[in-house]
Formats: sequence, structure tokens, C-alpha cells
Amino acid sequence: MLLMGGDRIDEAMAHAAGALRAVADRDWSAKAGGLDWSCLETAEHIAGDFVAYAGQLAGRATDGWVPFEVTLDEGTGPEGAIQVIEATGRLLAATVRTTPRGVRGFHPYPSGSADAAGFAAMGVAEVLLHTYDICEALGADAEPPAELCGAVLAHLFPHVPPSGGSPWRVLLWATGRGTLPGRDRLLSWRWHNARSLPAGPLALREVSPAAAADLAAGGTGGLTWIEGGPFNGTRGAAGKLAKAYADGVHRPEWGMYVLVRTEDELAVGAMGFHGPPDDEGRVEIGYDLAEAARGRGYATTALRSLSEWALSHPETTSLLARVDPENKPSQAVLTRTGFTRHPDRDNTQIYVLHQI
Repeated sequence: MLLMGGDRIDEAMAHAAGALRAVADRDWSAKAGGLDWSCLETAEHIAGDFVAYAGQLAGRATDGWVPFEVTLDEGTGPEGAIQVIEATGRLLAATVRTTPRGVRGFHPYPSGSADAAGFAAMGVAEVLLHTYDICEALGADAEPPAELCGAVLAHLFPHVPPSGGSPWRVLLWATGRGTLPGRDRLLSWRWHNARSLPAGPLALREVSPAAAADLAAGGTGGLTWIEGGPFNGTRGAAGKLAKAYADGVHRPEWGMYVLVRTEDELAVGAMGFHGPPDDEGRVEIGYDLAEAARGRGYATTALRSLSEWALSHPETTSLLARVDPENKPSQAVLTRTGFTRHPDRDNTQIYVLHQI
């Protein structure tokens, strides 16, 4: 399973420690591959990232970075630096494991915050990539396990087609460190943390390709579900998202969101898009709720929030929803949200909401 957590940090840290100890007898004053830092400074940076990410979660920072940093003591050598990486990595893993669901800390990309899984994924990416930078400079190989690389890609790089090479080669390309056949080398790059949108008593949390694949396979997607959830429509939509990612056509933020009740962190349903806006700016939207969550206004509240977000984009002109004629509750949700009835298509009722 590709989901992110403390175990993934432990796995990445063990790989890094082994690779770095194999070159601990070499000159760590050399510049790390492609960076302005020495190998020792790069190791210090890894430890600093681990502690910074733990600090964002533990400090519940919402407006900026917690103002502190980690530095190696003067005279610290390679073995000492590796020990600091191990210690700080375990701090981040422990923080991720004990952070309650729903807690988010400040991070600028892409929407100002990340959850525990996001900080775990970023920590894994930092240690894998910068271990590579150090080992490359010192003439050694540092290729991580393929599944671990695939997990980083599916969580932080949902916009990157995963085909065209091994997961490690794709990750190197996605971070400007390598080449892939048929793709231009990247001169700049940025990862993606899953977005969370407020909706009254709910939060709409963007589903990563990794979580979508787990849901489609019958798992929970890393969530705790209300009785009877997830409903069939959620699993079907998750399967489509996972396929779109595998095919290289998934676009982050224009996929699926899980509806989570913030008072108890129970997932009650899902809502999302069938893809990004088309050439005319139209976006199709769909949703479902577990039966135990129906009749409480959740769908209406969530649809208002997601519609407002979608229509705030200049490229979006309208939202479209298709409803079976017998699905009266869904028709009522659309009407309450401001959608208007349009001519039927293929025995399906069509509702549209235009940008104002």
C-alpha cells in the first residue's frame, strides 16, 4: 500500500543511513550534486527539514514557519551528521504517528498547508533526494526501493505521469535531477500537497492517487468511515482517478474530495470532478454520501463550497451535473445550490451552474 506515514519515514531513513555510511570515509566538503551546499551542509539540511516538518505539526503552525532551526555542532563529521539525520527522522516519524487526523500545518505549496501524510511524504522526498545528491558527489549509488519512490510520486507528484521509467528515474526527473525519454528536462519544479476546503461541519479533503488506488481496491484510503461507507460511487470514482493518474492525465485539484465530518473525523462521502475544465470552461461534478450520512444537509453544504472554489478559477465558466430522473434527493441538492435544469441527455437530467 502506497499511503504515507511514520513507517515510510523509517524506511526512507534506514535507506539513507545505509547509503551515507557507505561513503562516510570520503570528503564531505565536496559540493553535493547540483547544489550549492557541501555534502555535510546537505546532511544538515535533511535534519533541518525533518525537525521543521515535525515543528509545523506539533506547533499547529498555520500562518508561517515555526521560527527555529537545527544546526550541527562545530566539528561534526559525517558519522555525527548521519546520527543527527536518524534522530531527527525518528522525531518526525513519531510526530506524524501521534498527530490527530485533521491537523494541518503551514506549508506554502500549493494552498498554504499540509496534513501529517503530506509532511511525511515531504520528509521522505527530502531524505531520498538529498541522499542521492550526497552520494552522487561522492561517486556512489543511492537508489531507494521502487515502491517507496512510487509512494512519493503518488502523493507529492500527482501531476507527473508515472510511466516512462522506473519510479526512481521518474522521481529524479520530476525534481530536475534526471532525464526521461520524450520529456524535456525540468529547470524548475514544485510538489503538490492535497488541498483541504472548509464546508461548514465538513472538510473536503483532496484524494491523492495513492489513496484513490486503495479505495478502489476495497481499502479505506487511510480514513475512518461512517457506518456503511464508502458508498459504491466513491469507490468507482476513486478507480477512475487512479486510472487517470496511471495514464498520465490526472490533474491535481480536479479529481475527488472526501467529505470528512470535522467533529469526529469520520468520512461521510465523496464529491469531485470528472476532470479539469474543458475547452469551453465546463466541468462535470458528481457526489455521493454513505446512507448513514444522508438527510443532514452535508451534500448541499459541500456542493456549495466546492462549486464556489471551482467557479473562482478563471478557466471555469460552468459546472454540470447529471442526475437520474428517480433521484429526487440529489435533484433537490442541486436546486438548493443554485443549479438550474437544462434539457435532458440520454435519459439523464442535466443541471448547470454558471459563473456569475
